[in-house]
Amino acid sequence: MVLAATLGSAIALLDGTVVNVALRPIGLDLDASLQQLQWVVNAYMLTLAALILVGGSLSDRFGRRRIFLVGIAWFGIASVGCALALSANQLIIARGIQGIGGALLTPGSLALIQSLIAEEDRARAIGIWSAWSGVAGAVGPLLGGSLVETLSWRWVFFINVPVAAVVVIIGLTRVPESRGTRPEGRFDLLGAALGVVGLGGITIALIQTAWEPALVGAAGVMAFLVSQARTRYPMLPLSIFANRTFSAVNVVTFLIYGAMGALMFFLVLQLQVVAGYSPLQAGAATMPFTVLMLIFSPRVGTLMNRTGPRALMTAGPLIAAAGVALLATVPSDANYVPHVLPGVVVFGGGITLLVTPLTATVLAAAPATHVGLASGVNNAVARAASLLTVAAFPAMVGLSGTDYQDPAVFDAGYTPAMWWCTGLLVLAAVIAAVFVPGPREPVRPEGGQRAAGSG
Repeated sequence: MVLAATLGSAIALLDGTVVNVALRPIGLDLDASLQQLQWVVNAYMLTLAALILVGGSLSDRFGRRRIFLVGIAWFGIASVGCALALSANQLIIARGIQGIGGALLTPGSLALIQSLIAEEDRARAIGIWSAWSGVAGAVGPLLGGSLVETLSWRWVFFINVPVAAVVVIIGLTRVPESRGTRPEGRFDLLGAALGVVGLGGITIALIQTAWEPALVGAAGVMAFLVSQARTRYPMLPLSIFANRTFSAVNVVTFLIYGAMGALMFFLVLQLQVVAGYSPLQAGAATMPFTVLMLIFSPRVGTLMNRTGPRALMTAGPLIAAAGVALLATVPSDANYVPHVLPGVVVFGGGITLLVTPLTATVLAAAPATHVGLASGVNNAVARAASLLTVAAFPAMVGLSGTDYQDPAVFDAGYTPAMWWCTGLLVLAAVIAAVFVPGPREPVRPEGGQRAAGSG
């Protein structure tokens, strides 16, 4: 069961990173602008982030395994559409469709582990999930670079198809069904639509630096919150945020994944555009991050049982921030060992420390009947953060158009982008230190509701 959940989550995370390495070849092949390349990343992230709550709610309502497998199959089919795209706009549309599949499968992945694994084994299982999911995200640049150089950028999408098929087979034969208490009433279609309008409008505004879509996005967000507060059967019950820990960890998630998304977008382009690395070399540059996640994430789950989440969620972002600071200057003659490796190792060490406690804490803070929704909320926050930073940071640092083809211009924007990432990680550490429970503090201090999946 852990294998199916991890593989399913892995291909969704993989697609969030593997495409970064292929962006320059995609841009040159399809004659795309920097804004179109942003949309190649963000069309996927937009539908994933906007609809992931729908996926979590559907999994609690209709069965976590069922929705998970529907999402896997959808994702695989949409990947074929991405691979066959003949223009930048076709690829952007296919990526948006692919994100819908990711939104259906991602919440079910963690919810299956949380609901089917015994409580005493859950932290280790989440550690394994974090390790291999993190590895998938980190190995994406290496795999993408290899596929681009040996075959074509199209194979970064074709590769998803056999993996999706394996997950569907394992899920149908080895994974039992799991669901929350089936809610009454109709599904909240209005809430889902308003969520897409709100997040989509803000994303378009950030990429195009236009105020009209910003107004539409802000109105969509406000209407979404009002509808969730007033409807009898909301897609996102706002009461779930009454738990201080749940809310704080989601804020930390937003800051950390925003920094990670921007870092991966800028770093792999910096290595190719400015330092002259090939796609494969740029992908291989992140391998130490992969190794750290693979080896130590399961052990971090065990360590968290002794230290509590606060210490790890405070130290992790600070260490990761130090790593980003080391990566803030990657010169045109960058040698990997002195200029790139130290920052990647330090950043990877910090992320490895924090991912497992972050995930375990946010799930434990939610009611047992809403574990799928809680997973959906946290994943939506993470994807929305990456979506918004990738949309906003290029304009914030003065990059647009075909600037990704000009080494001097791109290099001038790269360093300030890295300092923005550093600031987000430091702020995440401060919030974790203040609001996340220590080793002897309960995760759910308010109201006495039991933690998700507890016995």
